[in-house]
This record gives sequence, structure tokens and C-alpha cells, in this order.
Amino acid sequence: MAKSARNFRSSCITLNPSFFVQLLAISPFSTPKKNSRNRSPRNINLLFFLSLFILCTFSGICLLSFYAISQTPAPCSEISPISSFPPFLMASLSSILKDYPKNSGPNLSTSVMVPLPARGVPSNANVSEIERDFWNQPNGEGYRPCLDFSLDYRKLSAKVSKERRKFLVAVVSGGLNQQRNQIVDAVVIARILESVLVVPVLQVNRIWGDESEFSDLFDLEHFKKTLQADVRIVTSLPSTHLVPQQSIENQLPFHVSPAWIRAKFLHQLNEEGLLILKGLDSRLSKNLPPDLQKLRCKVAFHALKFATPVQELGNQIAKRMWIEGPYIALHLRMEKDVWVRTGCLTGLGPQYDNIISNERNSNPDFLTDKLNITKTARRLAGLCPLSALEVARLLKALGAPINAHIYIAGGEPFGGAHALQPLVHEFPKIATKEILAREGELDPYINRPSVLAAIDYIVSLSSDVFLPSHGGNMGRAMQGHRAYVGHRKYIKPNKRMMLPLMEDGSITEGEFGKIMQKLHKYSKGQPLLRNKKLDRDVLAYPVPECMCKQ
Repeated sequence: MAKSARNFRSSCITLNPSFFVQLLAISPFSTPKKNSRNRSPRNINLLFFLSLFILCTFSGICLLSFYAISQTPAPCSEISPISSFPPFLMASLSSILKDYPKNSGPNLSTSVMVPLPARGVPSNANVSEIERDFWNQPNGEGYRPCLDFSLDYRKLSAKVSKERRKFLVAVVSGGLNQQRNQIVDAVVIARILESVLVVPVLQVNRIWGDESEFSDLFDLEHFKKTLQADVRIVTSLPSTHLVPQQSIENQLPFHVSPAWIRAKFLHQLNEEGLLILKGLDSRLSKNLPPDLQKLRCKVAFHALKFATPVQELGNQIAKRMWIEGPYIALHLRMEKDVWVRTGCLTGLGPQYDNIISNERNSNPDFLTDKLNITKTARRLAGLCPLSALEVARLLKALGAPINAHIYIAGGEPFGGAHALQPLVHEFPKIATKEILAREGELDPYINRPSVLAAIDYIVSLSSDVFLPSHGGNMGRAMQGHRAYVGHRKYIKPNKRMMLPLMEDGSITEGEFGKIMQKLHKYSKGQPLLRNKKLDRDVLAYPVPECMCKQ
């Protein structure tokens, strides 16, 4: 409060006491000096309105400044580089971000989901230089979270947060991270349309069959409170807006702009008071104005906190990995539906490939990439998930020690233990949430794949190193979230370059290792500017819109 008060005082015009003396001297309410000439009524009226105008202007400036402070933006936060985290079990962002201003509203400094501190390798450990380099964290270059919304955005918030007539309902689908992305965009669209957002509806997916509701996965009250200055959020539609047959908009083109959203829906929303959107995945442009990009980060990294039971269980499982020392989290995309959708060979032999082929033929709409190329060409083009053997070879080449602890995130691999055998052979210390959980801990979530994915998310975030075997929503979410909390190491495999080299039998393992280290030198989680390439997602590349140098 003291800091806010100082900001308030400095944001108002600094006035010398003599100003008030002079103002009173020309005010019609001041007593004229006896030796002064009598002023005409016209002059008195002019002076009265002039003094009134000055007082109103001064008051208005102070009020606007006070409102701006009440919408306190998150300044460049004090997340320390990962290597400087103190060695206690659970990091508290409230201590790491101690320079955030205190206010009565939701505090962004304590709403971020923070990983456990990176363990690293003790200086006296008997490890090689390449192994030590493998565990080292990238240079964050001084970037810190920085959600400094503009004054125009904050002024509009007063109107948007009090909206009572226009309502947006969003139906989101897919797995956990796909749903997260759509929830983020639903909030942004509600802000663009200046409408109330009804808590998003989670559609049951025919692949996962998960019937979880929003509050089963996320902390609903935290979600509403964190975004209260950006968008008004309600749990359900008021009775006045319930209609028997409301059309659902599910044909949005890809990458639409805020101007397109307003032109398409604002008139309907003003007329009917209700808009229902479905199928938001990748529909909103990745290139939005800075304030809306910051809002995306605020939703993803601050507002979408997991529900308390889910977060606590994820934390417990993460601690059980962390206590053993530094660990790698692998997101292995080896589930049956992944092989069906990508149109790739499993690498497990003809018996398994035939099963996938039959499944694909019976469900042709599952194939997400319909490029007319062979399965081998598809793999060499980097369009297929890495197999367990390919992941093992890459980890060895990059310097991962054979005694490294590895956490495998993802669903049950197609082929079971047989599919993981090449990885287990090279790195025997393998764990999953099922192995780490104690008896009965996962029982309430057996039929809730989204909750199990949330546990994987929490454990993966705390790993010293994260590596995805295939691009996707989880990989992008980890890339951005790990950057946002201090640029934790994130290895992005260059499949297109490395797979042909894996096929070349003339290259020795030593040569292959040197090539892989050089190939991935700048793919280890270092800060990358989103605007260096077109259509990068700010949730994967939060620099520079959501992070700045202090």
C-alpha cells in the first residue's frame, strides 16, 4: 500500500502550495482587498468558471491516475535465474517476486504456477564436462515476466468489467492443453467484444471420453478473481438470456483478427445479447495487439491454476521425482491415437503397424495431416513422433548420463513395455505417475485423462530438462511456461536434420554426438523473440510481449 500511495502521489501533478494561494486569490469566494478596484459581474463570472474548470481538471487527472494504479500491471518481476533458487523443496513465487506492488486485488506475483527449483549437479559430483553441460540451465538474459497493460486498456476495463447485457459462451474441446488454449482465446474474444464470459464448457471428446467440467480441472474462483479487471466472468447464463434454439457459431476461419471478430459478431451480440462459439482451436490470430497478447499470458500463466486437489497431488508426485536429484521429463507421443492421427509407422514391427493401419482406414477423419507422401518420407520430414530408440540416442548424444532419472509424461504407449524397451535399456531409472503415486492416489482420476495430463504438466514443469518427442499443445505449453518462470531447459529436437543422420551407418556414435550438440546448441530453452518469425504463439514465445529485461 505504501508503494501504491507513492505511485499515486507521483502520478498526480506536483503542485506548489503557492498554486492554491493564487487559485484562491482569483476565486470569487475569496475576500477582495480593500484597496482593490471593484470587479464587474462579468469578470467575476469569468473568474468563477475559470477556477471551477481548473479544479475539475485537476481532480480528473488524479482520479484517472488512481484508477490506473488500482488496475496495477505486473511489472518486470524478480524471478531469479533458475540456478540461484535456494535449495528448499517447494519454491514460493511470493518470495521470488518480492518486488511486486501489494494491493487488494489478485496478486499476479503469487498466482503463477512455479516449478520446484532446478537441482543441477553438485560441483563436487564425479561427472564429465558434457554431462555437467547437459544439466546446466540456459542463460535467461535477464528477462522477467512483465504484464504492463496500457492506460487505454485499463481505462476500458472499467466498462468491460461492469458489463451485464452481452454474454459469450465458449465450448472447448480436445485434450487438456488444447482446452487451455481455447479457454485463453475465449477470454480474449470476450474482451474484444466487451462481453461477459460464461465459464467455458468442456466438451466430452470421443477419443478421451473425459467428462470433467471446468471446476474439476481448474480453480474457478481463482480464474474469475485473477481476470476480474479484464473480463467479467459468470458461472452460468442469467434466466433472461436462456433461449430454446440459439445458433452455435462453429465455422470460424483460421487466424482471424480482432477487427474480423467485431465485424462478424458485435451486431449480433448487441441485438441478441448472446453468442455461442465452438471450435476455437487456432481460430484467433497469433498476431494480436500487445495488450491482448499480455492478456493471453495472464490467462495461461496466472489465471488457469489447476484445482487444489489436482495441484496438490501433482506437487506430491513432483517432489518424489525431485528428491532423487535432477531429472528429465519426456513427453513421449506414443499413444495409439497419435499413431493413427499422424499416419506414421510405429517402429514396433508389421504386427503393430497393421493394427494402426486398420484403425486409420476405419476412421479416415482421424488423420490430421493428409500430405500425399509415403510413411518413410513423412518421418524424414519430421512429421512423426520420435520412437523410444530415437529419443534414447538423442539423449545420449546430448550428454545425458546413464543414471539420469527420467519421468515419462503422456498416456499409455501403444505396445506397452515393448515400446519403451529401447529407452529403458539405455536409461533404467524410468518413472511415470503410476509408478510414483501411492496406493489409491490416482483412483479418483482413472477415467479422467485430462486430470492425469494435468499431473504430467505439473511434474514436467519442475524437471531440470524437458524434451518432447513430437510437437503439439503440451510441448508448446511447456516451452512457454518454462520460459515464463525463468527459462528452464527445454530441448526441441530438430527431427528433420537428425533423423537422416540416424539412418547413416557410416557415422560413429562419437561423431553423431558432436553433430547433435552443435545442431541443438540454440534449441535448449534460451530466450527467443516471438516476432522473429511470423505467427509464433505468444504462449510458447512470451518474449517480448509478456517478458522484459529489468
